[in-house]
Amino acid sequence: MRLNAIKPAAGAKRARRRVGRGMGSGIGKTAGRGHKGQKSRAGGYHKVGFEGGQMPLQRRLPKRGFKSRTLQFNAQVRLSDLERLTNTEIDVLTLMQAGLVPERSRSVKVIAAGKLSRKITITGVLATVGAKAAIEAVGGKVT
Repeated sequence: MRLNAIKPAAGAKRARRRVGRGMGSGIGKTAGRGHKGQKSRAGGYHKVGFEGGQMPLQRRLPKRGFKSRTLQFNAQVRLSDLERLTNTEIDVLTLMQAGLVPERSRSVKVIAAGKLSRKITITGVLATVGAKAAIEAVGGKVT
C-alpha cells in the first residue's frame, strides 16, 4: 500500500450541489430560494430569533433557575451509612468500594443524618459542622 494510492471508498464522496445552473439541473432559476423576499436576496437574512420586530420568545419568557455542571461530581454520605461500614479508617476510596458514592465523585461530604455510635477516622472527606461534632463526640477524628 502506498500513501499516494489511498482513495475513499466508491460512493463515499458525493459531488457538491451546484445550484442555479440551468433548468435541466433541477435546481436552476431561483436555486431553491423560492420567489422574492429577504431570504431570496444575496446577503439578506435576519438574526436568529428575530420575529419581525415583535419581542422574541427568548426575551418574553422569564429567566429561571441554574443547574451547576459540577453538581454531578459532588456526593453526600450520611452518618448512618458510615455506621454500617466495618472500617474504622474511612476515605473516598473506601466509600467508593462500599458503593456509597459514585465512581466519578470528586468531592464527598459527610452530612449529619442518622446516628454514629463508634469511633471512626475520616481522611480526605469533607464534613458538615453537625457531622464533625457528632464524629468527635464519639471519639472519632476528621482530617
